[in-house]
Amino acid sequence: MENFDVVILGAGAAGMFCAIEAGRRGRRVLVIDHARAPGEKIRISGGGRCNFTNLNIAPERFLSQNPRFALSALKRFTQWDFIARLDAAGIAWHEKTLGQLFCDGSATQIVDLLVRQMREAGVDLRLATEPGEVRREAGGFVVETSRGPVSAASVVIATGGKSIPKMGATGYGYRIAESFGLPVVETRPALVPLTFAEQELAGLKALAGIAVPARVSAANTSFDEAVLFTHRGLSGPAILQISSYWREGMALRLSLAPGTDVAALLRQARVASGRSAPRTVLAQILPERLARHLEARAGIDGPLAAQSNAAIDRLAQAVTAWDMRPVGTEGFRTAEVTLGGVDTRHLDARTLQARTQPGLFFVGEVVDVTGWLGGYNFQWAWSSGWAAGQVA
Repeated sequence: MENFDVVILGAGAAGMFCAIEAGRRGRRVLVIDHARAPGEKIRISGGGRCNFTNLNIAPERFLSQNPRFALSALKRFTQWDFIARLDAAGIAWHEKTLGQLFCDGSATQIVDLLVRQMREAGVDLRLATEPGEVRREAGGFVVETSRGPVSAASVVIATGGKSIPKMGATGYGYRIAESFGLPVVETRPALVPLTFAEQELAGLKALAGIAVPARVSAANTSFDEAVLFTHRGLSGPAILQISSYWREGMALRLSLAPGTDVAALLRQARVASGRSAPRTVLAQILPERLARHLEARAGIDGPLAAQSNAAIDRLAQAVTAWDMRPVGTEGFRTAEVTLGGVDTRHLDARTLQARTQPGLFFVGEVVDVTGWLGGYNFQWAWSSGWAAGQVA
């Protein structure tokens, strides 16, 4: 049986970064992944340009039963540290909205960098290799694989969550945690589009394809970003963000044209151009199809001059406080990440090592730490992988 100092299960962002750090310490490292190529989530993210971190990293932008758990790793390997590595490698990048950083070129630049740095650190990468049982034996662990068993003093679980099963995502990492007595916080899709019942969809399908800036609120949380109407319900950045907070049975409030006093706009137009239809005025701030829909939804008929103050307020309310009740999400099939995971109460925040299982580490998405949309989850992968790589 082959023996290594560290066996890392998962060749994604967290696993490869951990491997680089452990290899640079002189550890003999093996990385195993069932996929045929490393870093597939990196490659497809950000429209192929990888939203690799965010300038505004802060612990309150991560969801967990212990929201401050992520703070230690995030402070010790920051977004600036990762940016410095890209700069040193000559990988150009740019900032989009809300502090989101993307590669100027292809996301494969980051994958290639990580693979090259693993090779330089002496890491052994084995792809198309299925990991199996992990068990403790004298002096360390044995990991069963489709190519035979390997042993190691330390094992790092970096297998991700259940998101995007067509890319091979499974609950493997959670099963390993439970086999060692570590509880798993309930997992659910996050950063995912929301769906509606057929009766609600009947009225919304005519809006499919419309994207509009909005404020979306649920569970005492709000996000101001774009909303996209789809044939199944709602998507877009604001919806993906709120999906991490939304739960079944919970209402959702859409405020379209945030920052605009819609009632005042309609009253002014009633004086200045009373013959205009209300939808014509709304079309100054909203797509025309959406303006028509909201006018009909508010039960408004006739020109502005014929509308009472109550009718105008009703139409403004339809625009700024549109209450909706999704019935579910599109599930792990399209979810960008998995909410929940290995319970952080049973992990050391500084090292990501299981408190009751010396030598067993969990990093990245498999842990109950889920970031906002916009590079936060990649930064958690870099930071947690780095932290485990210092000691594994």
